[in-house]
Amino acid sequence: MEAHDAGLAHDLQTLAASIAERRRALRWLAGGAGALALWGCGGGGDDTSGTSTTTTTDTTTSTGTTTTTGSTSTTTCPVIPEETAGPYPGDGSNSNGSGIANALALSGIVRSDIRSSIAGATGVANGVTLTVKLHLVNTNSSCADLSGYAVYLWHCTADGKYSMYSSGVTGENYLRGVQQADSDGLVAFTTIFPGCYSGRMPHIHFEVYRSSTTATSYTNKLKTSQIAFPTDVCAEVYATSGYSASAANLAAISFSTDNVFSDGVTLQLATVTGNATDGYVAELQVGVGA
Repeated sequence: MEAHDAGLAHDLQTLAASIAERRRALRWLAGGAGALALWGCGGGGDDTSGTSTTTTTDTTTSTGTTTTTGSTSTTTCPVIPEETAGPYPGDGSNSNGSGIANALALSGIVRSDIRSSIAGATGVANGVTLTVKLHLVNTNSSCADLSGYAVYLWHCTADGKYSMYSSGVTGENYLRGVQQADSDGLVAFTTIFPGCYSGRMPHIHFEVYRSSTTATSYTNKLKTSQIAFPTDVCAEVYATSGYSASAANLAAISFSTDNVFSDGVTLQLATVTGNATDGYVAELQVGVGA
């Protein structure tokens, strides 16, 4: 009897211990599951223990696209198309009939207002005022501003003539000039709205150089391209005095039939604001693989 009683007591004590142990195990499992859930969500831990990725993409336009992934930012922008300098560049690459035509060698060619002739010539080009603003960016370096780079810009008069070349204006050099980009890669020229001559949509020529000191000859240029203008703006300008021939020429051509812009004009089409009375402002990003 005593031995049986001792064995029962022992069994009861063992059973009680087993139940207590099971309860502790269940409590541990419950707590562990909660901790695992918190760990899986990154809760209660250091921010660097998880991985968080945020991707943001700006609207793609001709001014470039910025994509941010985590802490890395990448900016891309298109290279402006290479175009012909045409027959009237005045950059030392050809002759105007009386010798090599090189406006880049003229004293005073680095200037912002290009409506007047320089270096002894006194002519002034008349027409609707136009401010041209170009933003130079490096397509090989996340669209970084090309500070210190230079632009040589030239175009025709309101009646479609080019100084230094066209009959009656060979002795003039207006509507030609060089500007060096500021710290933001910006250059600005004050000029007149170009006319439209037969066979071409209205346009402005320009060349990009590494600096104003190298903008002395076409042999140093990095890029040659052209600026186009919205057709409705051209029509507004050509309805004013001095542009009558341009109005007729514009009506006879389009971007699709233009021998330069027919393959696409998106990257060269300026954003234009203003009016014919107060003048216009044309802005364009110029991507260069510098």
